[in-house]
Amino acid sequence: MIDAGDLRPGHTIERGGQLIEVLTFEHIKLGRGTAVVRTRLRNLDTGSVTEETFRPEERFPRARIERSQVQLLYQDGDHQVVMDTTTFDQFPLTAAQMGDALRYLRESDHLTLLRHDERVLGVELPITVELTVTATDPGFRGDTATGTTKPATLETGLVVDVPLFVSVGDRLRIDTRSGRYLERAP
Repeated sequence: MIDAGDLRPGHTIERGGQLIEVLTFEHIKLGRGTAVVRTRLRNLDTGSVTEETFRPEERFPRARIERSQVQLLYQDGDHQVVMDTTTFDQFPLTAAQMGDALRYLRESDHLTLLRHDERVLGVELPITVELTVTATDPGFRGDTATGTTKPATLETGLVVDVPLFVSVGDRLRIDTRSGRYLERAP
């Protein structure tokens, strides 16, 4: 069991037989009254997002989410085939289970698979990935002084805004949480 006051973004709880993920958490102390916990919650079964307020002493059962390392092997129609790196079992994942992860992944990349009672909930990406620029406007000497950006298409089809000095063939480090350019990779 977990108290509402101990909830944090990323925690998963069970309510009414459904899995609920905490997206945001805010502990609010009211004037003379008691404190409240304001949260944004996402139902992992339906995908709906709700905002709810709880008293800090309310308790919820914590859902046990299993994490396992998998490797993306290949695309088979509408499915992505992945392999568990410890058991070497191969199985397909749907586009809904992969979510936005496909924008950041290439074949043979590693990611974390999230399961609850042998049911696949989704995938968790590494915080940063390195991708190669396949198309962008040419940069010119001295384009580092201003903070302007230009769009660049990466090898997975993802389009990000990059500084003017980035050119085709450069390897870039991209933040998977925001989809933003971080730096050139060595």
